[in-house]
This record gives sequence, C-alpha cells and structure tokens, in this order.
Amino acid sequence: MRVLLSTYGSRGDVQPMAALAVALRELGAEVRVCAPSDEEFAKLLAGVGVEFVPAAEPVRTVVTKAVPMTPEALPQRAAALTAAQYEALVTAAGGCDAVVATGLVPAVGAARSVAEKLGIPFRYVACFPTMLPSPHHRPHALPGRPFPPDETDNRVLWDLTAESFDVLYGPGINTHRMSIGQTVVEDTLRHVLTDRPLLAADPVLGPWPKSPADAAKLNVVQTGAWILPDERPLSADLLAFLEAGEPPVYVGFGSMPMRESADVAQVSARAVRAQGRRVLVGRGWADLALIDDQDDCLAVGDVNHQALFPRVAAVVHHGGAGTTTTAARAGAPQVVVPQLVDQPYWAARVAELGIGAAHDGPTPTFESLSAALGIALAPETHARATALAATIRTDGATVAAKLLLDTIGRDTSDRS
Repeated sequence: MRVLLSTYGSRGDVQPMAALAVALRELGAEVRVCAPSDEEFAKLLAGVGVEFVPAAEPVRTVVTKAVPMTPEALPQRAAALTAAQYEALVTAAGGCDAVVATGLVPAVGAARSVAEKLGIPFRYVACFPTMLPSPHHRPHALPGRPFPPDETDNRVLWDLTAESFDVLYGPGINTHRMSIGQTVVEDTLRHVLTDRPLLAADPVLGPWPKSPADAAKLNVVQTGAWILPDERPLSADLLAFLEAGEPPVYVGFGSMPMRESADVAQVSARAVRAQGRRVLVGRGWADLALIDDQDDCLAVGDVNHQALFPRVAAVVHHGGAGTTTTAARAGAPQVVVPQLVDQPYWAARVAELGIGAAHDGPTPTFESLSAALGIALAPETHARATALAATIRTDGATVAAKLLLDTIGRDTSDRS
C-alpha cells in the first residue's frame, strides 16, 4: 500500500502529517509527504525517515513577508497555490493507492483533483473541530469576508462560509480543474471537506459535537490528535537555565509573526516578572528576543516542547492546535493569545476546561497579560491541568493509520 500525504501550511499542518506517515509506515505502508518547501520541514521529515516532496514556495516566506490578504488578491493567490500543489502532487502520486490531505484550502482542492485524476481514494483531515460545519459551533471568518456583527445563528454563518469558499477559492480550483479536463464543482466547501472527513483532534480537548442531525449531513470520524514523538534532547544551556531556579514561564507564538504586537517580548517579560517568575522566550517566526541581559530570562529557538513543557510553570502561546495539545498533555497551565483561524477556539477550550486563560484579543498589554497569568499560575489551575493531562490520547495517528488502510483497502476492492 502506498499513500501520499499532502499539506500546505505551517508546522501545525506538517507535523501531524509526519506523525501519520510514521504510523502508516509502522503498519507496512509506503508513504511520502508533500509539504511546503521550507528547510525546517525537510529536516523534520528527514528526521523521521519519511520521503519529502517539496511544493510551492516556503510558507514562512509567505507568512513573514506581509503580503496583504485582500479579497481581491486572495483568489489569485489561491489559484496559484492550487496549480503549484497539483504539479508537485501529480508527479509524487505515481503508484500511490490513496491521497490524504490537510492544510490550506487551495492545496486540499489540488490534492482531491490528483486523486480524481488517478482514480484513487481521497480523504480530508481537519486538525480542529471548527473547520467542519456544525450547528453547535461557529466558523472562523475568512479574509475580507466578515460576518454580520449581529448574526449569531451558526447555521446562517456556515451558509455564509460556504459562499465565501465559492468566492475566494472556487474560481482558482475550478479554473485548474477545467485545465486538466475535470468538471467544475458548485459547492467548494463540501468538495474540499468531503462527506466523511477525519478529525485529528483530542476528544477531550477538542470534542466533535455529535448529534443525529449532524451525522446525517457529515460523517466525521474523530481519531485523536496526531502526535509525533520528539526524542530531541534539550540543550545544555537550556537545561542549566531550568535547573538554576523555579520553573519559568514559556512565551512563544510559533509561526505567528505578531506584527500587531511589536513590543510583545517586552510586555511578556514584564508581565511574567511581575508574577515573580523567570522567563523563557521562544523566538519563533516573530523572532522574539531578550529585552535585557538579566539572568532570569533565556531565549531559545526550535526546541522539543514535549520535553520542555512539563518543566515550565505555564505556557503563553498563540493557540495552535499542536501547541495547545502538547501543553495540555504536559499538564502545563496555558495562556492563549489567539491570532486567527482556529486559535480563538482553542483559547476558549482552555478557559472552559479551567486549564488556563483565554486572552481577550490578539494584542497583549502588561495589564491584560498579567491578569491572564494570574489565572494560569493559580494553584487550582495547575491542579486541573495536571488532572486533564492524563486524559489526552496519544494514539491518534495509529488509530487514523489503521482506519485509513482499512478503508483504502475496501475502496480499492470495490473499484476492482
């Protein structure tokens, strides 16, 4: 069995696919992963021995060069990404028995077109519940397509989201489909998500809201989060810092450039110090740096969060699915400063579960971050975070791999 995994997005999109690739390989499948051409993703996949197929330009370049995502520009960029992802995938898919895709919508559309072209099964994967339509939660607004401020009916909001998919992504996907001899699609949202998507999110941390009415419309299979084990040791400098005092507060925003928060490193350091805690700064794509040379603060680059988070007092982050799950699994209280897409959802879940605080808005101030840290560092929050850690599933990638190989085998037999 040969499986092609496709994604275009940040580390939060690539790392789960690497985890699935490892699980599929352990079950005897041959796997390759098509992902953005960033050097860090090439290293990530090489580190676990998975074949890497680079696609399109590095996503870090796209995120950090501040290209405006206007309603006028986005359809053209979406069309270009559809074509670029397709070209990488159609070559890589030779001899494959199925395509599994996640990430940005145009890249998923390209992956489905490749599967159709080759006549092989296609499965879509969401890494957070609110990517999938349900009357129980609202979608996130798309660039240049805000929701009416007084609209609260989730069904209406999902109808508006379907319209936005057609306007922003439909033209590029359909133009490309016509260029390769495929029929156009009328419902872009349903075409991309399919009728039976996988949900790679922990059922406690990010549950799928099931009901009989939902099941009739969308057959969602929740597998648990796809966690890639990280065996990298912490550096000597970091270990020395951790052992030199009480557990620090980690502050890092992953792939978020934090353009609206130019002083976020200074604000964070001041707020953490005001709580009587040391500061560990993750540079990330915002390129955060130390604000002074005091010995209560250390800056680190790419680091093993699975090894680090059990040793910190709290984690201040952007609310990506991977970081939220890793912190929850470590029993570390969280402060989520959400920026976009799924991050407000994860912030709300952290607050609802009582394992941390949801910052109000994307731009922290000393006062707002201090208040959130006060909640996260409270003893009762630590107790709840510790208790919840034991409930986080770690077998999601294996569950998904077994399910995929079983369904791919059945689909292949049905076609023969």
